[in-house]
Amino acid sequence: MKLTFLGGAGTVTGSKVLLESNYTKILIDCGLFQGLKELRLKNWDTLPINLNELNLVILSHAHLDHSGYIPILIKNGYKGKIYCTKATKDLTKIILLDSGKIQQEDAERANKYKYSKHQQANPLYTVNDAIISLNHFETFEPNEWHTFNDSIKFKFINSGHILGSVFILLDVNGEIFVFSGDIGRKKPILLPQYEYIEKADYVVIESTYGNRFHKNISILDELLRYIKLTFSKQGTLIIPTFSVERAQEIIYLLSILKRQNKLPKIPVYLDSPMGVNATEVYYSHTKNHTLTSEDINSMQATVQLISDVNTSKSIVNDNNPKIVLAGSGMITGGRVLHYLDKCIEDAKNSILIVGYQALGTRGRSLISGDSEIKFFGRYYKINAEVFKINAFSGHADQSELLDWLQHFKTPPKLLFINHGEPHQSQALSTKIKTTLNWKCTVAKMNKDYYLN
Repeated sequence: MKLTFLGGAGTVTGSKVLLESNYTKILIDCGLFQGLKELRLKNWDTLPINLNELNLVILSHAHLDHSGYIPILIKNGYKGKIYCTKATKDLTKIILLDSGKIQQEDAERANKYKYSKHQQANPLYTVNDAIISLNHFETFEPNEWHTFNDSIKFKFINSGHILGSVFILLDVNGEIFVFSGDIGRKKPILLPQYEYIEKADYVVIESTYGNRFHKNISILDELLRYIKLTFSKQGTLIIPTFSVERAQEIIYLLSILKRQNKLPKIPVYLDSPMGVNATEVYYSHTKNHTLTSEDINSMQATVQLISDVNTSKSIVNDNNPKIVLAGSGMITGGRVLHYLDKCIEDAKNSILIVGYQALGTRGRSLISGDSEIKFFGRYYKINAEVFKINAFSGHADQSELLDWLQHFKTPPKLLFINHGEPHQSQALSTKIKTTLNWKCTVAKMNKDYYLN
């Protein structure tokens, strides 16, 4: 048996882990690289897999860094199935269609205004490529074993990260592999807590926050503080928002503030076709979250959901105070750029960062204190105030990662640490070796790990 990390090793993006056993090849997650240009360029590289020999793809959850490469895989010849939960399929559909659309629009804009270094800018894949890939999905219920072939079974267990997210358990000839995907918080805002696993021979664990502890602060109080501050300046509060999970969390919190009569009487918009669709998916998957019908009704009454492009343009050009949630969460594209184009150079406005910002993204530039950022082919002065709420994280911190690991009744033969920047992964490795005395290794990109 062999494991190869084709993404998500030494970085928090592009997650892909290849498991090979007895001529069976299974790809765990199929993510797109985001952030630094050197990482994004990897999306154009040929994946070092004979796709005719790839038997199966299994998704831990829908986020683009775990699912976004699927249309390329299909376009390049993969003909097999993609296994996941029903909620993951529904969210992945939204994410892939939006990704194809954004890439097409970015390529068209680059060609129109001639700010691409290439003679002709082309998208990685199109909306049609995304649509074709959806025919390969097959969904399974969590918490029960399903048979793939004579030697391999699999099971999904709730990981508490986003709607439908799971730990992936594979029984390969009696050897148990556990792939964490992304692990959620111990007390998620909208979801049930991650579940524990008692036994595994090999574990692959993420380490996005393997070197830190989330602060125990009131997110509601922080959110309200930045809303009031911006409202006092009669400005617009722009919240670059991940359309899946984070958008729904913020809508829920805003609805609480409204119910408590603390929210200023200003309009609140979710201006993101993907975010709108994802929110509707949340409302429909009532078994997968902890929202009550009263919560959902309150959320619907608090935030106006915007999909229509003309309505979006009118909101962008409206100078009155407002709160706008818009994608993308790392400001790599999407409608949030149009709001920043209008607002970022005016000091009365504010930008609130509410999620992880990968290296090389505009969001990372904002929280790093850069004086300007570039988009739409030009540089913009950052005069708007920039704030960040770290407690919004959907990833377990070091203590929560250890909590999950400590519930294994016996140590695995080997623990692989991935999905983290090098200092994060190394810090978690050191902590695990010191605290649990487990054998572990920090995964390296494109390195083969032979087992047994």
